[in-house]
Amino acid sequence: MRDALLVTAGLMAITVAVIHGVLGETMVFARATISPERLRTLLRLVWQTGTVAWIGCGVLLAAAPRMASESARHWTVVTVIVVFTFAAGANALATRALHFGWIMLAGVVLLAIAGY
Repeated sequence: MRDALLVTAGLMAITVAVIHGVLGETMVFARATISPERLRTLLRLVWQTGTVAWIGCGVLLAAAPRMASESARHWTVVTVIVVFTFAAGANALATRALHFGWIMLAGVVLLAIAGY
């Protein structure tokens, strides 16, 4: 059961990351007026860096049950929990908890804790 929860948390993390990336491109940067253009490009790349990092965290969570080392599993799960807890808190604070993103991020945290 623990393993299934970690795999589910990993798949949910990947899903959240993809939604984050798509919404960033279609909703945020499509409407934003940022100049100079170099700054716009930089902000888009920084935004998508988070997307790629969350996908990596999701892959690690999904792979954690197959890790031969219990220590590797432990630190992988703990690190992802810290990263997603910070992301959920920052999202809730920045959007005054009016955006569904913090709930999705917190869901990853809860599943990872349950699978720990």
